[in-house]
Amino acid sequence: MKKRTWIAAGLAIVVLGGGAVAWAQYRNIEKPAFEVVAQSEDFEVREYAPMIVAEVTHTGPRSEALNNGFRRLAAYIFAQDRPGAEANAKQGEEIAMTSPVLLDQTQEIAMTSPVMQDGASDRDADGAWRTRFVMPSQYTLETLPQTPEDITLTEVPGRRMAAVRFSGSGTSSDLEREEARLRSWMAENSLEATGPAEYAFYDAPMVPSPLRRNEVMIPVG
Repeated sequence: MKKRTWIAAGLAIVVLGGGAVAWAQYRNIEKPAFEVVAQSEDFEVREYAPMIVAEVTHTGPRSEALNNGFRRLAAYIFAQDRPGAEANAKQGEEIAMTSPVLLDQTQEIAMTSPVMQDGASDRDADGAWRTRFVMPSQYTLETLPQTPEDITLTEVPGRRMAAVRFSGSGTSSDLEREEARLRSWMAENSLEATGPAEYAFYDAPMVPSPLRRNEVMIPVG
């Protein structure tokens, strides 16, 4: 039993060690620029600068659509799937990874019912989910490599977002709970939503869930 215990402990150290490395790496990569204009505990109102995103849409349950979207966008930024990459050096250049990965539901949920706003079934139901990678700030729409047909480059204008930050695996129940908390805080502070919620995931899957950074963000006027 002692031998098995030591083996299990050793494996745990290896896993956590690899997760810690991934955590440190993701903390050092570029993130979208914003200014905090209001803050209370783990809630913030942020003024984001304009950004360029690469986005792709998949249908199905949220977690499945996120995984599919992540793989497609990763293939683009790492030059694994780009039109003309073999004949054009620029098309074969890798793009630096940024954080976070953004996810939203492209069909807006009605804002008139608390059940529809906050229900976990809406987050897990089959639907159209858009996954976005923020492009490094050095690029413009003109200088980014060409995308495959299913991936679109879009310039997102500057916007104001209410956000709540939390750790954990970012499950549908996590998102439901934190979105409800954020909407309650917004109501207490007379902040009106101007669009649907977005979900932001900052860390790689191998990062232990207590170390992961996740956010729910809602655009406000």
